[in-house]
Amino acid sequence: MNVLITGTSQGIGRAIAERFLREGHTVFGIDRQAAAIVHGNYRHDQMDVRDYDALPELPNVDILINNAGTQNEDDIDVNLKALMHVTEKYGVREGIRAILHIGSASGHTGSEFPEYCASKGGVVAYTKNVAMRVAPFGATCNSLDPGGVLTPLNQCVIEDEGLWAQIMDETPLKRWATPEEIADWAYFLTVTNRFCTGQSIIVDGGESINRRFVWKD
Repeated sequence: MNVLITGTSQGIGRAIAERFLREGHTVFGIDRQAAAIVHGNYRHDQMDVRDYDALPELPNVDILINNAGTQNEDDIDVNLKALMHVTEKYGVREGIRAILHIGSASGHTGSEFPEYCASKGGVVAYTKNVAMRVAPFGATCNSLDPGGVLTPLNQCVIEDEGLWAQIMDETPLKRWATPEEIADWAYFLTVTNRFCTGQSIIVDGGESINRRFVWKD
């Protein structure tokens, strides 16, 4: 199948692309950074997903995975608006098999920076909207919403012993996910799964369900 993945130069996006390549699929990657994958079935377009006029013309996309994201003043434009534009261009059409948005557990809990939470919360709602519109094609649309993941972008807290101890104290499974684990989920939701749609799957080691009750001994 033809698989389009945004944000493939590192972290989760790269792991997802490599998983699909191992399974024999053709992968088209879009990222502002240069390609980090060299493979005969991989094509890389180095560009900003907000540059709508420059988005490449591709063969019919069977699976679309929106992974490109940021955590700065451009959160709404990149994490939500560009995701919507890419989806409308490549995903909402007859012939699509599956669409997956990489969201965040923060879109459910609100426990991060305001613009970031708002952008990811918007992804949750938009996922349901797209799921309804692609259902007549027999296609699914879900979002995969991780908590902490061991990526280069998170090194600043991973390497801070004090902050890391606090984070682990709030995470029931006492670890973060690897990018490869998230890639496994992405593959399942877009290839194996044919019936779950319109859902936002939280994969966060239990952090979002941790509600501490503090009382006197």
